[in-house]
Amino acid sequence: MVGIILASHGSFADGIFQSGEMIFGQQENVAHVTLMPSEGPDDIRAKMEDAIKSFDDPEEVLFLVDLWGGTPFNQANNLVEQHKDKWAIVAGMNLPMVIEAYASRFSMEKAQEIAAHLVSAGKDGVRVKPESLEPKTEAKEETKAAQPVGAIPPGTVLGDGKIKYVLARIDSRLLHGQVATSWTKSTNPDRIIVVSDNVAHDKLRKSMIIEAAPPGVHANVVPIEKMIEVAKDPRFGDTKALLLFENPEDALKAIEGGVDIKTLNVGSMAHSVGKVAVNKVLSLDQEDVKTFEQLEKDGVKFDVRKVPSDSPENMDAILNKARQELKM
Repeated sequence: MVGIILASHGSFADGIFQSGEMIFGQQENVAHVTLMPSEGPDDIRAKMEDAIKSFDDPEEVLFLVDLWGGTPFNQANNLVEQHKDKWAIVAGMNLPMVIEAYASRFSMEKAQEIAAHLVSAGKDGVRVKPESLEPKTEAKEETKAAQPVGAIPPGTVLGDGKIKYVLARIDSRLLHGQVATSWTKSTNPDRIIVVSDNVAHDKLRKSMIIEAAPPGVHANVVPIEKMIEVAKDPRFGDTKALLLFENPEDALKAIEGGVDIKTLNVGSMAHSVGKVAVNKVLSLDQEDVKTFEQLEKDGVKFDVRKVPSDSPENMDAILNKARQELKM
């Protein structure tokens, strides 16, 4: 696995490392080094050398630094000069770039390959609101040509006529950083679908979710009945969908209505009155417990993880704890 060193003036590298873990989960072979006001070039170089020694594969190292030409960059550059056939540096480090670097290690084994890929990811992470302030760019001709013209006629069968569910997740926060980055990168959907009657009729929440979609992925918010219709529509046979449910009750309605979900990722359920906390991110009430029991009877399996790098928790143990706390 490619080793990654986050390097900065001051504690910026420490903070972005912590933020990256919060969104993408704990990472192996990642180090964060800082140049503090009382330190000099030799100090940060020594930290970089110690980090490299700790990596499983010191032959593939990628430096993400805050500023081109600054001391962290210069010291990284001195080290890279001795390995310039394999190592690489990317300056202008931001959080989207760091997360993309983590995700890229799933499919890329070369530091320089990841470095070349990160430039566009770092730029794509810089956006502005309102959108009218965005620089105007002309669409490429091939992009225009690739865009579909008009609606697909009813009855058309695309692919095998069955929508592909790359992930179905219960998350009371719906589309947020961990979903838009870590889960999207690890499952590679072309569409994120929030399935919720409540959100579908809330214009503000619906708009915020659509705008939060990561680059290259469409986001939709649909009522449960509409999702059931989509699941049976052969025009979606080429779609790879990541489904998000606000609660297990909505997931049960969709599954019993015909949405063919074999496994539910249970990611986050917020605490509220009447619920008991069974771990750091899951709070359940009696209705939730009964719903999960019914889902289990329906043959649905559970994958209890906040982010892809987490180890799955035992759902039976979680439900037993909830029953004890709720005195069921």
